[in-house]
Amino acid sequence: MFFRIISNAIEQRLGDKKIIILLGARQVGKTSLLKNMVAQKENTVWLNADEAIVKTLFENFSVAGFTAFVGNTKLVVIDEAQQLLEIGIKLKQLYDANLPFQIIVTGSSAFELRNKTNEPLTGRKWEYHLYPFSFAELAKNTNTPQAIQQLETRLLFGNYPEVVVNISDEKERLKTLTDSYLYKDVLMWQGLKKPEKIIQLLKVLALQIGSEVNYNELGKQLQLSNDTIEKYIAILELTFVIFRLPSYSTNLKKELTKGKKIYFFDNGIRNALIGDYRPVALRQDVGALWENYIISELWKKNSYDNAYGTFYFWRTADQQEVDLIIDKNGTLHTYEIKWNPKAKARLSKTFSGNYPNHDFSVIHKENYWEYLS
Repeated sequence: MFFRIISNAIEQRLGDKKIIILLGARQVGKTSLLKNMVAQKENTVWLNADEAIVKTLFENFSVAGFTAFVGNTKLVVIDEAQQLLEIGIKLKQLYDANLPFQIIVTGSSAFELRNKTNEPLTGRKWEYHLYPFSFAELAKNTNTPQAIQQLETRLLFGNYPEVVVNISDEKERLKTLTDSYLYKDVLMWQGLKKPEKIIQLLKVLALQIGSEVNYNELGKQLQLSNDTIEKYIAILELTFVIFRLPSYSTNLKKELTKGKKIYFFDNGIRNALIGDYRPVALRQDVGALWENYIISELWKKNSYDNAYGTFYFWRTADQQEVDLIIDKNGTLHTYEIKWNPKAKARLSKTFSGNYPNHDFSVIHKENYWEYLS
């Protein structure tokens, strides 16, 4: 069992009355993490929302019926809870009944589960996110030098647990992930009329990591409306496939105010979409791969550290730019991300002159671990 950073935070909430919600893409290890966590705890009931008996329990729901079903227990885990009918309202009823057990629910679709739980569970929940393995987790489970030695493998094949632990079988594992799991929540989405289009969109986005995306151009390329493109991207975000970075702006002259970049939570998924696993030395997109990896790793770290930073990029009409800005309590932490340690990098004078409350770092392949550990 691999150590997961978030397990410490969840462990501290056990025994608390509030409902624990654990979100994350399919196959990132939510079930494994919780099963390992509760293995030594007595009186735990595990309910899998894929099973017919569990679906029936919630279709014919009552607090008394649920209590009788789980029996004398201290902890109830409901796995993939977004599939259950009106789950948020029913969880609220269980919480408000002041029952003698705590509930943990997992979900692989933030849109589905949040839509069903956000309002009913206001003030009644702790919410956590689990991602593919982070660099810090890999270093913890082996050591930092070994994690560094695996860098190029992680750039090509990513950090999904199944891929990491099955050495030499990465391509087949990624194919299974993308074919069987990646789209499951996306394609189950109500009203999604053209599932093949969302797969085409993902492939186009995979070729554009590190570049600004234009919804109008994407729409023309895929023969979809701007509204449909925006809807599909929102769904892909809420099922933890991609995430967006908006442009940072306070309306200074020439700043781009509506730009956006899209990154993948996992490099392996990105490479699987375009079918490209060539070694780093043979690739023309190593800069984009590196940028995606570093920004996604910093995103995980920000989440696990409860740092509450907001991520941006910055660019002007005359092509001055900053790869990444993380705004933490009004201080702008700015980063240039370079694969080559000898590549020249400096902060734009326009940016530094207008935003004095900042610091600046260059992340490259020889120092990156210092920022991710």
